[in-house]
Amino acid sequence: MNALSIPTWIIHVSSVIEWVVAIWLIWIYGELTKSRAWWGLALAMLPALVSAMCACTWHFFDNADSLRWLVTTQATMTLVGNVTLCLAGWWIWRQAME
Repeated sequence: MNALSIPTWIIHVSSVIEWVVAIWLIWIYGELTKSRAWWGLALAMLPALVSAMCACTWHFFDNADSLRWLVTTQATMTLVGNVTLCLAGWWIWRQAME
């Protein structure tokens, strides 16, 4: 757990917590507006959350070589997350144009 300083850990953990709260709030907004597009955005945020959790896990175990696969998983989830967020944004935009 010494791979990161305490302030950096605070930023990492608070970012994960903020992302979870954002997903939850967007999901609730989707329920209030009865908009599946907003539910789609909440679901599209999950790969980015997985990416962040991979980074935190790898750092927690001092960047162990045996967990190097987490770096590849993080990169993949970042790519998948960017694509799903783009599609979710497009879906919201398309719905707003109707």
